[in-house]
Amino acid sequence: MAMPPRRTKSRISWALLLGAIIVFSGLGIPSAAEDPAWNDAMKAAQKAMQESRYSDAEQFLRTAVKEAEKFPPGDRRLDVSFSGLATVLYYLGKYDEAERSYRQAIAILGKTLGPEHLRVAESLTGLALIYQLQGRHGEIESLLSRSLAIREKVLGADHPDVAIALSNLANLYSSQGKSDQADLLYRRALAILEKVYGPDHLIVASTLNNLGILSASQGNAVEGERLLTRALKIRQAALGAKHVDVASSLNNLGAFYNSQGKPDEGERLLKRALVIQEAVRGPMHADVAITLGHLGTSCEAQGRLPEAISSIERSLAIWERVAGPENMRVAETLSNLARMYSGEGQYERAEPLQRRSLAIREKAAAVGPKDPALTRDLESYASLLRKMRRDREAIEIEARLGATHLGH
Repeated sequence: MAMPPRRTKSRISWALLLGAIIVFSGLGIPSAAEDPAWNDAMKAAQKAMQESRYSDAEQFLRTAVKEAEKFPPGDRRLDVSFSGLATVLYYLGKYDEAERSYRQAIAILGKTLGPEHLRVAESLTGLALIYQLQGRHGEIESLLSRSLAIREKVLGADHPDVAIALSNLANLYSSQGKSDQADLLYRRALAILEKVYGPDHLIVASTLNNLGILSASQGNAVEGERLLTRALKIRQAALGAKHVDVASSLNNLGAFYNSQGKPDEGERLLKRALVIQEAVRGPMHADVAITLGHLGTSCEAQGRLPEAISSIERSLAIWERVAGPENMRVAETLSNLARMYSGEGQYERAEPLQRRSLAIREKAAAVGPKDPALTRDLESYASLLRKMRRDREAIEIEARLGATHLGH
């Protein structure tokens, strides 16, 4: 018999799906470009990106890079090619390659256009997103702050590109728990965008989306739902029902309903998001992993634990592939999966998962700031060991837990 729905602690994910970090504002083909092979490749790539044919766009952009490397040193078509390639590699989940391409673009731009050019700001923002995926959080704020400073200096405080940069930085602050700082930046960004474009323009949707998530996390569920729903309607009207940005909104609204104890409504939206993402991104993209995680939460809250476990297992396999076996996303997913197995009484399956999650977090804590999730993992592992009658090991974990508290 299915369990009644319960309120969950599902978080709406800040990575990837919000559209807050605008990776690239367009391929920006220089008007002076006269090389037919390069120009044709770039135009074909631009068309493929507009149609969400990212694999085709990648091949066109690799051709463009090869052609641009033949041009004289300092020709800006090379940085345009690398920036476009980095964007497409990100969409395809090839994050290491995307990082290299952004770095190449930034290095070229610094020499040819100077370190405070707008194109540098674009690539800095793209690199920040890659670092976010790689868990390199200490480096993200400096990149986004530098990108914002460039835009404010060149464009003025009320330019829409400044609003996007404000939203990017607010997104980071929100993920760090700096809610008040994030709220101020989001609202400043939204005021700029609505003044320039009007309240129903597509570009307004991303900031509405972000502010909606923040409002919900601060306990203002009414405003959160209103903003998230408004963002979804804008995207559907502008992009159609099968666009990945629509899937992003569906995912976020679905996760919101999970957090409000409405997992049946959440599941309906999340399944719609998943169909779009798998069709456009492919089955092994980070977006798919995030939605599967939220879908697992929906199923768990409705008492369908085997379905929940299946979704989380799929999510884990994707994270391990796209982010690496020691990424914090992997640790979080391992911990969730261990909790579900433990709830089923499958302690022998839960134990190695919880142990591995703990190892990832302890390794990260040894070289960086303490993650609150480390304490949670220690508590969960000790509790699991008690259930397995492994009391001596549980005492050792509890001692480590005590040491962690003393360290704070």
